[in-house]
Amino acid sequence: MAAGLRKRGQPASVGQPAGIWKQWLQRAWQERYLLLREPRYTLLVASCLCIAEVGITFWVIHRVAYTEIDWKAYMAQVEGFINGTYDYTQLQGDTGPLVYPAGFLYIFTGLFYATDRGTDIPMAQNIFAVLYLVTLVLVFLIYHQTSKVPPFVFFFMCCASYRVHSIFVLRLFNDPVAMALLFLSINLFLAQCWSWGCCCFSLAVSVKMNVLLFAPGLLFLLLTQFGFRGALPKLAICAALQVVLGLPFLLENPIGYLSRSFDLGRQFLFQWTVNWRFLPETIFLHRAFHLALLAAHLSLLLLFALCRWHRTGESILALLKDPSKRKVPPQPLTPNQIVSILFTSNFIGICFSRSLHYQFYVWYFHTLPYLLWAMPARWLTHLLRLLVLGLIELSWNTYPSTSFSSAALHLCHAVILLQLWLSPQFFPKSMQPSRKTH
Repeated sequence: MAAGLRKRGQPASVGQPAGIWKQWLQRAWQERYLLLREPRYTLLVASCLCIAEVGITFWVIHRVAYTEIDWKAYMAQVEGFINGTYDYTQLQGDTGPLVYPAGFLYIFTGLFYATDRGTDIPMAQNIFAVLYLVTLVLVFLIYHQTSKVPPFVFFFMCCASYRVHSIFVLRLFNDPVAMALLFLSINLFLAQCWSWGCCCFSLAVSVKMNVLLFAPGLLFLLLTQFGFRGALPKLAICAALQVVLGLPFLLENPIGYLSRSFDLGRQFLFQWTVNWRFLPETIFLHRAFHLALLAAHLSLLLLFALCRWHRTGESILALLKDPSKRKVPPQPLTPNQIVSILFTSNFIGICFSRSLHYQFYVWYFHTLPYLLWAMPARWLTHLLRLLVLGLIELSWNTYPSTSFSSAALHLCHAVILLQLWLSPQFFPKSMQPSRKTH
């Protein structure tokens, strides 16, 4: 009898997955408006957008002409390295000397061989298309864990940005490689894999130095999580990887390697600036202007560290103590604490950059939805946030830049900074200073 019941039940079990899918689709259709508004649907919306991006990205590759800017220079620099030149001052390309750390050379050496010594441009574009999709997946995983941004915003982050598609698959810059590694490191931080995260962070720095804009936020997080002594091994990982990657060049010409790959005083050309077009060129190139921007950058970082990131009621010097010896009981960092501090640290650096070139857009493009929507602000409606996002995209798509586009970009940055300063931060109640009841 039991066997007969099992036999009659088998057809139902076969049809059960189809029934579940039907119910799920019906529920999704009924809640289609919630799909666009509720962060819990991030992964579902992200999956659909990633599938759409496969078609869009490869359509761009086949329909829009490739533009040569730096790729040939990258390949010439790599070829010099392959031929045995380890003196960084001797590595040159069509656009000038090599100014990126050693990790860039190793990664682009792989691309050199994968693209027939850099001559197979369609293959290079396909590789960067895959890199773009991987970057999207890493970014969506971050947004899924923070659960703060409504999914409808992701359409503007994906399908609506011509400039970002261009940077990845039509220009083949090294900036996307560095940012993909950076987003991988943030995912590792969110998974509490701090050592591996620091390793990936250092690898990202070794591709392009702009990733150091995240470093103040990362240092704050490491001190918060581990204290000074506990953070030292993580910082040692970052430093050791830089030494190991740069060792062949450090042994050949240490001063040449450090001065070229980590040149903090590098001069930018006024003709390519996106953010300071409204200034006279003499002011743009003046050393006093650069020092003023650096002072403003460091001052605002300090203000955020003191007043926005550190909210325990203790002195900020308490971060140097072992967490178990602090007055406020240590609490694990939440995903929103980690992401908000890292993204804010980078954004402050962007706001006070001496110059932003068009490929630098990817330095913060994928963080903008979080910066605009994760921090609650009643005065900034969805429409106003979209307007800010649209003006930023318009500014980066204006070529050549104009006084108006540069001013609009700074205005949008100021709105975001104001929101970051005024909005409440993501700290657990147990970490807030206790108030005596009267």
